[in-house]
Amino acid sequence: MKKKITVPEILATKGSDKKVSMVTCYDYTCARLVNESIVDMILVGDSLGMVMLGMNGTVGVTVDDMIYHIKHVVKGAPNTFVVGDMPFGAYNGSIDKAVENATRVFAEGGCDCVKMEGGMNTVPYIEAVVKAGIPVMGHIGLTPQAAAMMGGFKVQGKSNEAAVQLLETAKAVEAAGAFLINLEGMPSGVAKRITAELKIPTMGIGAGPHCDSQDLVWPDIMGYNEWVPKFVKKYADCRGVIVGALNEFAEEVNSGAFPTAEYSYNTQVEGFEE
Repeated sequence: MKKKITVPEILATKGSDKKVSMVTCYDYTCARLVNESIVDMILVGDSLGMVMLGMNGTVGVTVDDMIYHIKHVVKGAPNTFVVGDMPFGAYNGSIDKAVENATRVFAEGGCDCVKMEGGMNTVPYIEAVVKAGIPVMGHIGLTPQAAAMMGGFKVQGKSNEAAVQLLETAKAVEAAGAFLINLEGMPSGVAKRITAELKIPTMGIGAGPHCDSQDLVWPDIMGYNEWVPKFVKKYADCRGVIVGALNEFAEEVNSGAFPTAEYSYNTQVEGFEE
């Protein structure tokens, strides 16, 4: 069984040959399978709003929703470093609110750190949460909680001005005390420059090969969805396998081929013979 990676060990990967891998998943069963693998980290993302709850985006996810899913992932993956996402509104406009909600996610969820999404406006909240003794992973670039402001889920940093702003934001997040920063949805060259100039590791998702570590989402990796973003590699075709298995089950039930004696309890009871 693998040993859980720690915050100091994640920091030590900067400039080393070790590239940390992270999978975003949301439930006990999937977490158990990740725990059996050599994947280092799990993110319980607020994308659970779309994946698990059928929402159109992430902004409807609450702190209570996050805690519920985090604690079950933690239970399923005791040897895997678990990141708990801070949902929309969990720290907007109030340092006290940020610390209170981060404390709840960290303590009640039982995760190993929290993730805080956003640009320069998030920096004071990151600093306060770190001072409260909670490890923080930053998240810049394509930030789904701000998708409405961005005009949708679009690649960020495509102009020189926008790229410079991302670099400055990354440095500010690092200065605030984050030990890891998620770079999402940006050109590879921009992520490369940010990675080179930071002392903390970067975690890429749709940010190219130059990040210190990489993250993908469970349903995307496993091929649950027909469409996936450009940056996703499908490592399995679970959709086809699962739908095929369901169809085979339904056909066997309809024809009477299932269940046979092999799948039945066959103790003979007097007066109740078959």
